[in-house]
Amino acid sequence: MRAPRFWQEEGLAAKALSPAACLVAQAAKLRWKGVEPEAVGVPVICVGNLVAGGAGKTPVAIDLLTKLRASGRKAFALTRGYGGRAKGPLLVDSASQDWRDVGDEALLLARAAPTVVSRDRPDGAVFAIDQGADLLVMDDGFQNPSLRKDLSLLVVDGGYGLGNGRVLPAGPLRELPGDAFARASAVVLIGDDATGLAHRLPRGLPLLRADLSPTPGAPGVSGKRLVAFAGIGRPRKFFDSLKSAGAEMVASVAFPDHYPYRESDIALILRKAQDLDATAITTEKDWVRLPKSLASGIETFPVSLKWRDSATLWRLLEGLLDHE
Repeated sequence: MRAPRFWQEEGLAAKALSPAACLVAQAAKLRWKGVEPEAVGVPVICVGNLVAGGAGKTPVAIDLLTKLRASGRKAFALTRGYGGRAKGPLLVDSASQDWRDVGDEALLLARAAPTVVSRDRPDGAVFAIDQGADLLVMDDGFQNPSLRKDLSLLVVDGGYGLGNGRVLPAGPLRELPGDAFARASAVVLIGDDATGLAHRLPRGLPLLRADLSPTPGAPGVSGKRLVAFAGIGRPRKFFDSLKSAGAEMVASVAFPDHYPYRESDIALILRKAQDLDATAITTEKDWVRLPKSLASGIETFPVSLKWRDSATLWRLLEGLLDHE
């Protein structure tokens, strides 16, 4: 799916879809009514978002998993495996499974920590605990009431914010902002606040600031001629990151989010790169969805999360862990 342009503006299309958006917002409220989320006996950290499409959840989850495991916790990732066919619960094995089995995000999470895929989140949590988990970091699931969350981080892309502020299908929001903020422990804003989100947050809701930057030690792109492509929530953000890193962008191709690349797609991109005397490059999330026969010809641009104020993050984490 590619986000429509009108999701970023107040126009006729958004207004015409307002009645449908009211129904979606009401359904989102009713989903929580009368539900008692299941507690599983270990802390659960949820990394979710408010908009449809990418906001940076997975890099935040990976960073938390890395930090928590470095501190001695047996932290596992829990995800529904969006885009994969496996219902789970199962432990991700990158050697025997690919994105068609468990989804692209699960493969990235599995690089940082043991990762469980499960459509039923409480079942997945119990399975992870049986495998040795003493803490769970859940990628997505903020709008799912089935599993009790001890800490809920709501991730927002600083450049996109909340779009036009309307609920699907009139805008990009999965639910009303007030409902989401009421359940959030903190908001994680990635990048500069181009839309003034900080001024819209309820008083007392912590705001954590972070940036995505090239992973230290990864091959640089400065001065390179690149043909870039991406099938993520906001491909333009990836292209802009390459330019900011000093790359010479000779061509860029945007695909829908979670796009299942065919050999013909990649063959065309590699041919374009050859014709332009350039290198083909994509995101790590896209790379795991490439046909294996052609993936070796594509470079990636690894990025990682850097917190502007890690002290506030650790206070939240320590407050959670101290009350086990």
